[in-house]
Amino acid sequence: MSSANLETNGFAEIYAKVRKRWLSPDDLVSEYGFSKSTQAKMRMASSSSTIPFSKINGKYIRYDRIAIDEWLEEHQVQGVSK
Repeated sequence: MSSANLETNGFAEIYAKVRKRWLSPDDLVSEYGFSKSTQAKMRMASSSSTIPFSKINGKYIRYDRIAIDEWLEEHQVQGVSK
């Protein structure tokens, strides 16, 4: 489907979100539900719970969607069946 068709069908915004690889902290809040304070705590963690991120110019935090999805899969907890 071409991008012109997506725009005329009202899906341009959804398509842009699906294509967006690098997420800001605000994007992570809206798409994954991690609050900004939780993100900060997970960035500072010194264990396997450290969330993968990049820091640009020592100021801007960005999250790679692919790395976040892999990190979530690696930290999946299996429930106990009764």
